[in-house]
Amino acid sequence: MDLLLLIFSILVSYLFFKIWKLIDSKKDKDCYILDYQCHKPSDDRMVSTHFSGEIIHRNKNLGLEEYKFLLKAIVSSGIGEQTYAPRLVFEGREERPTLQDGISEMEEFYVDTIGKLLERQQISPQEVDILVVNVSMLTSMPSLPSRIINHYKMREDIKVFNLTGMGCSASLISVDIVKNIFKSYPNKLALIATSESLSPNWYSGNNRSMILANCLFRSGGAAILLTNKRSLRKKAMFKLKCMVRTHHGAREESYNCCIQSEDKQGRVGFYLGKNLPKAATRALVDNLKVIAPKILPLTELLRFMLKLFIKKIKMRQNPSKGSTNLPPGTPIKAGIDFKTGIEHFCIHTGGKAVIDGIQHSLDLTDYDIEPARMTLYRFGNTSASSLWYVLAYMEAKKRLNRGDRVFMISFGAGFKCNSCVWEVLRDLTTGESKENVWNHCINDYPPKSISNPFTKMYGWLQDEDPDTFKIPETFKIPDEYM
Repeated sequence: MDLLLLIFSILVSYLFFKIWKLIDSKKDKDCYILDYQCHKPSDDRMVSTHFSGEIIHRNKNLGLEEYKFLLKAIVSSGIGEQTYAPRLVFEGREERPTLQDGISEMEEFYVDTIGKLLERQQISPQEVDILVVNVSMLTSMPSLPSRIINHYKMREDIKVFNLTGMGCSASLISVDIVKNIFKSYPNKLALIATSESLSPNWYSGNNRSMILANCLFRSGGAAILLTNKRSLRKKAMFKLKCMVRTHHGAREESYNCCIQSEDKQGRVGFYLGKNLPKAATRALVDNLKVIAPKILPLTELLRFMLKLFIKKIKMRQNPSKGSTNLPPGTPIKAGIDFKTGIEHFCIHTGGKAVIDGIQHSLDLTDYDIEPARMTLYRFGNTSASSLWYVLAYMEAKKRLNRGDRVFMISFGAGFKCNSCVWEVLRDLTTGESKENVWNHCINDYPPKSISNPFTKMYGWLQDEDPDTFKIPETFKIPDEYM
């Protein structure tokens, strides 16, 4: 009898041990953001209204119709006068870029951000186990990750991933890669470097769908330090709760709406099609269908299902009321309250239309989208790194409190919509990030007005006759816009 009791006790103890081991092992698979650093280029790369006029004026491929189009695009872009461009534009060489221009632009970014990040966390480059770099439109030999490893003298056994062509959604793809690695390898430290090289991709032709990219995209970048080490959990800022990736590459309309290509004269540029809003809306809807059940409370899901059920009954009774007759590409309201499960919305700054569309679809307030609007105004569309500037704005404004959830939404060529939710692990309201890119100016935001001075400066172009229009050789941009 005593022997049976002993055997039973051993079996029960073993069972409890295995259960504890299973629960304990899952803790090593969590993905935490330890810290992050956004890149603020030097002020000599700042694009003012005056300098924007100079760039447009020296492009001899443009005529009056292109001037009018650019005037309308810039005024409605939501971008201000303190964004940054690559150095070759200031040197007047945008039509003759070199490979070194792109490499130098990236070196300036990663030396600044990675250096500050590692120094602030007192982490040696030798301690980094995983390196993920995403720069969509620059490929070099050796690769950019190899250049980072060489600069910081990282370990020989570091795991390296180099992503190209992923577009503005590449940041969250990089996070997803790290998250999946963490599931198999405990006690690791990962570094993500996300940016875009504009130097070799500045368009100098007159194709409207391609020159639009010059109005939106600006220089920037971010470095993010992630870990699954339990010993560092108390130092971590955020914990990844869930992620959903949606890819509509199989749909021809979505695939071709934004693509790198050549115009009729052979000039390389980034084409942004008129069907882009429609493709973005479709991708967002499909993404929200998957992530909503993961992040919203059951009560809200039941309320939405009941509302949908009642709506379908009414449509059957009176089909004419079910037709909306909305123009193609019009954002559709989600009909579900995401704020029941989310406190902050970190939206990709793809442009004013993108931000307005998400605000309408998710029924968000101006306060909810303020971080995205101000990031677009101050830094422009910095491609995949834009999400981290939006997050930095929230931190600088001391909005992030322990337990809050941050919903990140990004779009990218392909066409992709990626989203994820982060949980804030500690109060980020003490202004601890001394090198936050917003710290020097956060008290000035939001400004009373974000109107663009281009209308006042170049509004006279709207009254010009295409048959007689000619820019006077003596034309000079007024000094008041310098």
